[in-house]
Amino acid sequence: MKTSFIEALASKSARRPWTTICVWLAGLAISGVLITTLLGSALVTQIDVTNNPESKQADTLIKERLATPKKTTVDETVIVRSNTLTVDDPRFEQAVQGLTTELIALGDGVVEGGVNYYMTRMEALVSPDRHSTLIPITMPLGAAKVVDQIYQVGDKLAEGGMFEIYYTGSASFDADTAKLAEDTLKKGETVGIITALIVLAVVFGAIAAAVLPILLGVIAVIAALGLVAVVGQAMDLSFFITNMVTMMGLAVGIDYSLFIVNRYREERWNGLAKLDAIALTGATANKAIFFSGMTVVLALISLIFFPLSIFKSMGIGAILVVITAIIASMTLLPAVMSLLGDRVNALRIPVIQRSNSGPSSVSGFWAGLIRIVTRRPAISLVITAGILIIALTPYFDRVTGMSGISGIPDDLRAKKGYLVLQRDFQMGTNDPAIVAIDSNSGPATTQTAVARLQQMIGSDKTFANSTVNAFPDKDLSIVYANLVGDPLSRQSMEAVSQLRSQYVPQSFETTPARVLVTGSTAMILDFNQTTNTYTPFILIFVLSLSFVILTIAFRSIVIPTTAIIMNLLSVGASYGLLVLVFQKGVGAKLFGFQQVDVIESWLPIMLFALLFGLSMDYQVFLLSRIRERFLQTRNNAEAVTFGLSSTGKLITGAALIMVAVFGGFALGKMVMFQQMGFGLAVAVFLDATLVRTILVPATMSVLGKYNWYLPKWLNWLPDVSLGETSQRNLRPVEATVSDQQSRA
Repeated sequence: MKTSFIEALASKSARRPWTTICVWLAGLAISGVLITTLLGSALVTQIDVTNNPESKQADTLIKERLATPKKTTVDETVIVRSNTLTVDDPRFEQAVQGLTTELIALGDGVVEGGVNYYMTRMEALVSPDRHSTLIPITMPLGAAKVVDQIYQVGDKLAEGGMFEIYYTGSASFDADTAKLAEDTLKKGETVGIITALIVLAVVFGAIAAAVLPILLGVIAVIAALGLVAVVGQAMDLSFFITNMVTMMGLAVGIDYSLFIVNRYREERWNGLAKLDAIALTGATANKAIFFSGMTVVLALISLIFFPLSIFKSMGIGAILVVITAIIASMTLLPAVMSLLGDRVNALRIPVIQRSNSGPSSVSGFWAGLIRIVTRRPAISLVITAGILIIALTPYFDRVTGMSGISGIPDDLRAKKGYLVLQRDFQMGTNDPAIVAIDSNSGPATTQTAVARLQQMIGSDKTFANSTVNAFPDKDLSIVYANLVGDPLSRQSMEAVSQLRSQYVPQSFETTPARVLVTGSTAMILDFNQTTNTYTPFILIFVLSLSFVILTIAFRSIVIPTTAIIMNLLSVGASYGLLVLVFQKGVGAKLFGFQQVDVIESWLPIMLFALLFGLSMDYQVFLLSRIRERFLQTRNNAEAVTFGLSSTGKLITGAALIMVAVFGGFALGKMVMFQQMGFGLAVAVFLDATLVRTILVPATMSVLGKYNWYLPKWLNWLPDVSLGETSQRNLRPVEATVSDQQSRA
């Protein structure tokens, strides 16, 4: 049989181990330099919509008519409060004037300008009880990196105990959320790696074998981050990409190497020479990993098609780390195994090592479980599918949106400042809904319509007030409608949606003016609409490509059909549980999660792309062993039993590692990470337990020989031989079975 490229690559890497390792070390060194010098400048906090929705049209209209330069500053607010003094006290004035002077003295790189009540005598800068005042300042874009200097100046004034200093605004929120994301990243890494080491030690029974997958996962992450730094020089990438790379890199890197190392150890136990064992592992496990990895990549490519920067960023990050994990597993891992040889079993754990010795067999816990399932396969199928469908049902009550400020912990500095701003000044962030009016119908007509619009806004309690800036010579008027609370809250979203759908059409129904609404809230509404529009196309794209790949891999149209249905069930169940916990609050306190009004609007499609790909990982790993046995025995029932018996412990171990990695991110304090980590962890858990151990064997038992049905008119498809082994290396099945019996 002709040697495949993947088998040849593993063999060449194993025969030249030091050359392979040196190439990887050089690549990692380059990645380290790129991460240190370029990664920081490649990441941004803003979410950009790359199509042309209403909010973007409004921004373009304002920019073109007013010839406004690109915004280079952000607004920040420092709040000074005293429980004993009022703003009319000379000591209060002295403190505020001194603080303002010190802030401005920080220079253009930190503070571009600032004012206070004593400079302007604007009563809007003083709270109704006159115990608090605002110091609005402007900072350069990217000021999150220097906001600590603002904190230091303000905290110095607060040391005396007479004044309380609070901070809120774009810079402080960006700085605090970035720090929170970094803390979440560290927590996820720590929890994931510790759990992975424990699980791998139990699976392998040897510390040396357990360390290899973790090492490969870390290497994949470092290599991918270096590539991210390069890609980030050509396009802006969301800073969340680092979380995605770490999370996915640890998950798939450990998964892939777990299956490769286990197959290598199995073939060595079967009596193959070291290099032959690596070659056979390349022909089987490596090939399965390549196809499962390509399925993951193709699912993730769908995210790049979205005209939303956060989807593009996370999709790019996940794709890069999956590719580096695949390449490392096919080159670096064979080289390391070649050097280690049987030392891969070093540092054995005695009791566990004995239970893990020997080849894959059709006995033990997993074989017993399969016999129970296949004894009544139809009943097992109906009960398991029913459980997943019940878990899915809460999803139909979902409300999508952005948790915004409500999804950030109250103990963050920016959130504390925001809460004080709401309490003392009855206002939220300075982020109004902006109505741009192309007043080509004449000033008088436009003024009347604007007056009607302001009257409607004034009668809506979700808006604090509104102001108008008119530019008659530019045929432009701008209405600023200030929102009462968080601009990303469900209440604000509904208010701006009503502004667009009712207030604007009713106010301008007799005026041929072009009226567009923008602002942060309007942008998120457009974000949600774009997501809803593109989601069906993404679903069709991912499902179609997955069907094609699995059809080619297993030369069957039944296998991909059932695989897609089962993956949709596990993903759907995780959606339902996500809504149940976060939106309805069932068990939220038990898990330490924060209940919110909405599920992050970007999360369902993001989870679908990630989970569908990861679920296919397990499906390919399992089915490749089943097909391998089926091609040897032509006995479907025996092949199903053998396939799950040989991979059951590995899939469970890999799933536990993924659950730990994703669960570590769910332990973070930001609701978006809690939802994302929980959704991923639950889906992987359900997939590895209910789907792979019950639903797959039950379905395959019911279908029998029809599992492998391929219409004759599809025989032209390329035969990639997934699940086939090279006869020159494979011992006869009868010999293996007799060996097992004699050794037992």
